[in-house]
Amino acid sequence: MAKKKGRTPEETSRDPAAVAILELACELEAETAFARADAIVPCNIGSQGLCCKHCAMGPCRLVGTVERGVCGATISTIAARNFARSVAAGAAAHSDHGRDLAYTLLEAAEGHAPDYGVSDPFKLAEVAGYLEVPTRDETGATRPLGEVARDVALAALKEFGRTHGTLLYLKRAPIKRQRIWHELGIAPRGIDREVVELLHRTNIGNDQDPDHILDQAMRCALADGWGGSMLATDLTDILFGTPAPVYSQANLGVLSKDKVNIIIHGHEPTLSEMIVAASQDPALIEYAKSKGAQGIQLAGICCTANETLMREGVPLAGNFLMQELAILTGAVEAIVVDVQCIFEGLVPIAQRFHTEVITTSPKARVVGATHIQFDERRALEIAREIVRRAIDRFPLRGETHIPDIRSQLIPGFSHEYIDYALGGVYRGSLRPLNDAIIAGRIRGVVANIGCNNPRVCHDSLHQYVVTEFLKNDILVVETGCGAIASAKQGYMTPQAALEVAGPGLREVCETVGIPPVLHMGACVDNSRILTVLSQMASETGLGEDISDIPAVGMAPEWMSEKALAIATYCVASGAYVILGGSSGPVSGCEEVLRLMSEGWEKKVGGRLEFVEDGEEIVRRAIAHIDRKRAALGLPEYDARKWGRSGDRRMSYILELPFEERIEAVYGGRRS
Repeated sequence: MAKKKGRTPEETSRDPAAVAILELACELEAETAFARADAIVPCNIGSQGLCCKHCAMGPCRLVGTVERGVCGATISTIAARNFARSVAAGAAAHSDHGRDLAYTLLEAAEGHAPDYGVSDPFKLAEVAGYLEVPTRDETGATRPLGEVARDVALAALKEFGRTHGTLLYLKRAPIKRQRIWHELGIAPRGIDREVVELLHRTNIGNDQDPDHILDQAMRCALADGWGGSMLATDLTDILFGTPAPVYSQANLGVLSKDKVNIIIHGHEPTLSEMIVAASQDPALIEYAKSKGAQGIQLAGICCTANETLMREGVPLAGNFLMQELAILTGAVEAIVVDVQCIFEGLVPIAQRFHTEVITTSPKARVVGATHIQFDERRALEIAREIVRRAIDRFPLRGETHIPDIRSQLIPGFSHEYIDYALGGVYRGSLRPLNDAIIAGRIRGVVANIGCNNPRVCHDSLHQYVVTEFLKNDILVVETGCGAIASAKQGYMTPQAALEVAGPGLREVCETVGIPPVLHMGACVDNSRILTVLSQMASETGLGEDISDIPAVGMAPEWMSEKALAIATYCVASGAYVILGGSSGPVSGCEEVLRLMSEGWEKKVGGRLEFVEDGEEIVRRAIAHIDRKRAALGLPEYDARKWGRSGDRRMSYILELPFEERIEAVYGGRRS
């Protein structure tokens, strides 16, 4: 049998830095995720959702003339069960992240984790309101910050095991949306209960109605989106600060040739924030210099990157598929990981260099890695130990290959900051955004999120769809590895609006001073997007519900079960969602595909579709946005109406050096 031909580096990635390191990997004969993807042919039966292995009577492969499993389960039941179990796993991952942050806040409030505290008391007070925690005592006096923080943490933990009623955070959704959830019986109760019940229902011999199974999948996903994930975002803001714009850089070129390079990778900010603090310790910086380095350089991969980027300005080394490539530069002393999206393939690559892979979570160990268990009660002490270990490896460094490629970006657009940017301190509001959509300057909004997948050319779909949306005056908001793709492409600066955006969107970005692609955080922070959509629906002019807004959600290069959970809670919240890059995990069952599209649209106003081709993703998204505009009675989109500013004089002036810009605008006069 002929060996399957692998892709060239240029066919593998659209990122020039990644291509350069993949060429190096070929020279070194180093195995990466891309090479493994080329070598392994995916199971066509499993990839279509047509294989059931939930009991020992199977696995049952429903292909050819086989229409039922041993137990009698139909193709539709099996496909729905497989999808639902993935949703349960994804919801569990993000929600468990939120639980850990609640415990950290509790430890800090009770004095057991002295390295943590309340960084945003205003966010604490807001969250206390949602969780029905009083901020004043019986006399009307303000309660001590520590007491409120403790009670907020305890109230958050109760949401996981809630025994009565529904999640408190559901009241943050538009009233119409809340009513839909309750009428359909999918308003989530305790977070843990929905995950457990979905796994129970999909066990052998239980729920055998695919429509009913998918209803519980929505309920479970909502427990993540409006529960675990939203709590994770809010508690992170309380502990480490609500993000606001900062300046930083992205891509492998942020690594330093003469400093100790430490990569932080994973998803939990409790560790990474302490690594940031330890790397700034003057004693450790001097220790690094004693080993021949000029200092310490931190860089992030994946969603830990997004967390520390938007709060601390820590530069991005890359997204999900670049974790092995960072080590291949030969310049990384340590890669420090916690949970989620960690390649076991890091260790074999690291063993060829001087790099140490350090695992830190009790939930995620990797064979061959050094394990240093993180403990919030000794957080900074452990972080200093990790940084010191990285410094000790600097003298072992050999030849390095750092691509001289990096892009500028301005991240940190929390929903609070977007509100402020559009109205200032006294008139903070999403009203200007609604008005821009109503007028047609902004055609609509796309939330482009999600992973990378090595079976898709790295970053290719992210780059293509975002470019097309910007040209069509569609504002793009992003989280996760999709956000990192746009950061590397240079789309996250205000200047990018002048270079890429259509005339209407360019006017808005120029007026407000924002990029045309807004970085809104890690993948768990999709709850920020839900909040923005809810606030837009609360304003007049764009309907009463999320389902009325000219908006689309998508993950063009998705690969994780978390992406399926996110997609499902967005659909259940009323959004049209497209997952790209593959034919989908239920592509072998027309009935389940119909239930997720037409069926869900009738029930909740949102639909889920799987679309492989980038051009078709853009076509369907724009068609949906235009249909929603028409349903709202908004004027038909017409780019010719806009572009009176930023086209000629202003774009020319902005390209001038500062002194010449002053001369051009003011004729040499100074005020």
